[in-house]
Amino acid sequence: MKHTYTITGMTCNGCRTYVEDALNAIPEINCVEVNLEASEASIEMAQHISTDKLQKALSSKYHIAEKNIFNVSSETQTTKKSELQQLFPLFLIFFFIIGSSILLNYNPWNGRAFMLDFMGLFYIVFSFFKFLDLKGFPDSFRMYDPVAKVIPLYGWVYPFIELGLGTLFLMRIEITLALIVTLVILGITTIGVTKTLLGKKSIQCACLGTALKLPMTKATLIENTIMIVMAVVMLIKLHN
Repeated sequence: MKHTYTITGMTCNGCRTYVEDALNAIPEINCVEVNLEASEASIEMAQHISTDKLQKALSSKYHIAEKNIFNVSSETQTTKKSELQQLFPLFLIFFFIIGSSILLNYNPWNGRAFMLDFMGLFYIVFSFFKFLDLKGFPDSFRMYDPVAKVIPLYGWVYPFIELGLGTLFLMRIEITLALIVTLVILGITTIGVTKTLLGKKSIQCACLGTALKLPMTKATLIENTIMIVMAVVMLIKLHN
């Protein structure tokens, strides 16, 4: 018999290999095929195995659930709750970045400086989390970024690009260039995020690297959109 399961927590080919090997080690299982991009596993077994037994074979990093028409509603509710819980670090980081930018510019208030500081802090903080796992980030990033899929080196360089852009914004150096690069790289990434969301694929977002396990959701699209809108506004202000 063959069953299909959803597996969350996989971020790279190393994760895929681990999951396949761990599940194949169960005596009742004949064959396991893991689809990293779809976050799914097709398991052929000699007899039915409980999901609890499959979960025990995996580390706590991964969560496995059988795709079943009878428990779709409950799984959906659990997934929604889990996504909100997992996105809490992202919301908290945004709160701190916004708060810091306001404190730097509230007296007297300077809207232009606020946006530059926000963008600078955004890049610095987000690049920091990517540097925590510089080796694992490219594999996770190329799952949805169009350029990283074609040019693997881009995934390795991307954290350095963010760090450089953050430095330029905070030091007020080559602002126009930094804004144009922001539009290009975030525009490309947003295309990939949109395709992923429309395709309803369950993958990990690499916006905060792999240190924090964040699901790819509309929040990712919103954060990119905010940065793109700010970049457009700043370009208009600088040339008026």
